[in-house]
Parts: sequence; structure tokens; C-alpha cells
Amino acid sequence: MSGVSERANPRPLPVGPFFIAAFLAVVGVLAFAAGLARDPAAAWIAFHTNTLYFGSLAQGGGLLAAIFVIVGARWPGPVRRITESLAAWVPVTFILVVISLAFGREYIYEPWLHGPPPGKEPWLNMPRLAGSNLFVLGLLTLLTLVFLRASNRPYLKGAAEGAQGFAKTMFERWTSGWRGDEEEKAASADRLRVLAPIVVLTYAMGYSLIGFDQIMSLTPTWFSNLFGGFFAWGGFLSAVSATTLIAVLLRGSPGLEGALTTARFHDLGKMIFAFSIFWMYLFFSQYLVIWYGNLPEETQFFQARLGSEFLQGTWYFSGWGERVTSEPWVIPTLFAWVCIWVIPFWCLLGQKAKKTPGFLGSIALISLLGFWVERNVLVWPSLVPEDSYAFLGNIQVGIALGFLGLFAMTVMAYQRLFPTLLVPGGEE
Repeated sequence: MSGVSERANPRPLPVGPFFIAAFLAVVGVLAFAAGLARDPAAAWIAFHTNTLYFGSLAQGGGLLAAIFVIVGARWPGPVRRITESLAAWVPVTFILVVISLAFGREYIYEPWLHGPPPGKEPWLNMPRLAGSNLFVLGLLTLLTLVFLRASNRPYLKGAAEGAQGFAKTMFERWTSGWRGDEEEKAASADRLRVLAPIVVLTYAMGYSLIGFDQIMSLTPTWFSNLFGGFFAWGGFLSAVSATTLIAVLLRGSPGLEGALTTARFHDLGKMIFAFSIFWMYLFFSQYLVIWYGNLPEETQFFQARLGSEFLQGTWYFSGWGERVTSEPWVIPTLFAWVCIWVIPFWCLLGQKAKKTPGFLGSIALISLLGFWVERNVLVWPSLVPEDSYAFLGNIQVGIALGFLGLFAMTVMAYQRLFPTLLVPGGEE
């Protein structure tokens, strides 16, 4: 696209979408307050689950941006800026985890907080968990902010003139010592090539630890070496789906006309298709080993979510549906599985589906819904084993909507300040 270039162009927030997001945020705050008064356990578990969902999604956005740098991807164009906008939530995740550790730990970590299983005391104790998790999240927050600064700096020259308040001060600080457009772009590329692998490796190891501590520890006698990678990959795939959905919603926005092309949607569709298969591969690899080992300390996690039917040596199809639905948490677990893998796999097999923005966006939305249910299924059965729909109460849904509203506000604010659209004055 000739005659345009990337350049930060601070502009007002979209009134309608931002108002809706703000309304959802208020609903979430009110729901959380009501939950603390009526059912603090449900409120804190919902807080914990949504922190994990949006936190892994946001960090997955930073991971995807880093991968684009590592592989030297030229196809993303403005898609790269969209995925970077997800990472604006990363510092918020750190704050939310501090809050949950300080005030909600009696409800979240109740299975082991006052008496971990014998032999696990050195690992399952609050000083160790809080210290290591906050270190990981703090390091990832720092790396993400440094990465975003290095990525955006070459395109911030002159942005301070159109900004006000905190944004103006930040742009002036980030562009101090300006050395010219070309030199700044070269310096940015050098920094990103160093930072990107560090971000990827820190995410892989750090979010595996988060998965072990924040989810696996809630069933303190269960263990799986693969679970950390499975959890981390889910965050990455949900970020790909969120990037796709936002790209579909923004495809007609001023400054993006013709930039979010059919070829780019095709590539995003291929990523959802392929990465959902790998997610299923990780799930099945974990499930298969536990199934044929048939050890009680390993099967308990799947027993609580998939029921006894998926742990038998032989399936009997007569009455299978009734047997499956008679046990708690089986239906939400299968629903998540269908949304994350079955629907994306079968619906995105052909090229046309991947090149049709409306259809592709719908699949991305279904995938995101599936991951939200999956995060709930990973957490709630360990704490509320008998109630399959404990995560769908009024308080719990209200808190989830509040998180969605705050997340959307953060992403919109980032996109209105930093380079997301193309503006006149150069070449792409």
C-alpha cells in the first residue's frame, strides 16, 4: 500500500464500544462486591479463574508478537499491532494476582493451604508459591513492556503533539534522544531480535510454572509433567483467536481499509486450525498416558472432569449418553473440547472458510468461549466437585463480564495511542 506508513496517531476512544466495555466493568465490580458479601468463595474462585484466562491470553499476545519477530514474518502487517495490543493487559495480570494472593488465598488454595500432602510441604507453601509466581509474572511484565517500547519507539515521533496528559509525557520520554527514522528502525529491529527469544522462553517456562501452581496444586495429590505446557499453549492459542476476532471487527476501520486482506485472514485461519490440532494433541498425549497407567493419583483429575466413562478399558455405546451426563462436570468439559478443537477443525478445513472474515471471526469467538469454559473446568471441579455449573452463577458471570469489559477498555486505549492504523505520509 503506497503513500501510507505506520505512525502513532493518538485519537479519541470509540464512544459506543468503550461505553459498553465500561458498563461491563461496572457490572463486574458490583458483582464482585455482592459476591464478597454473599458468597466470598465463589467470588474469589471466579476472580482467580478469569485472572488466569485473560492473563494467559494477554501474555499469549506478547508471545505471538515475539514469534513474528523470530521467524521474520512479513505477512502480518497491522495484525502484529493488534496482537501487541493484547499484551497491554499483562501488567494488570500482575496486580490481580497480587490481590488474589493477599486477600483470596483462603478460598483459592484451600485444598492445601493449611496442610499440604506429606512430602509436598517444601513446594506447596504460600511463601514459595507467591514468591516464585510473582517473580515470573513480574519478569514477564518487565520483558513485555520493554518489548512493546522497542517495537513502538520508531513510530512515535511527533505523537506527543497529538497526545495529552500521561500519554504525552510517556511519548516524550520514549522518544528522547531521537536519532532519525531509519536509525531508530534499525535499532528497534536489533533490540527485538534479542528480546523476542527471551520473551518466548520465559513464557514457556514461566506459564508452565503458573499452570502447576495456580491450577494443578488445587488437586494437591495429582501431578502431570505435561500439564504446564498444555496450559501455556492454551493461552497462546486463545491469543491467536482473539487477534483474529479483533482483526475481523476492525477490518473496515478508517486507516485499515485494504490492509486486513483476504490473504492475512487466510493465514490467521490456518493458525487457528493448526494450533487447535496441537492443543488436542497435548490433551490426548496427557490423557492417554494417564488412561493406560490407570493409577488413582493420576486418574483423579480426569475422573472429576470427564467422569468414569473415559477411564474405562472398554466403551459400551448402549446408554453411553445417559452414563456420561449423569456425572458432574462432564458436559462443560466436552463443551470446551468441542469449541476449542472439533468446531475449528471441521469448519476451517477448506480455504474459503479461512478467507471469509465473518465466518472466521465466528469460529475465533467460539474458540475464545471454549477456552473460557476450559479455564473454569480446570479450576472449579477441584474446589466445587459436585456442581457442574457453579461457574455460571449470577455473581460468577457478572465477574467474568467485568473482566471482559476491563480487558476491552485496556486494548482499545492501547490501540488508540500506539501504532495500529496506517496514516498518510510514507510507504508500508
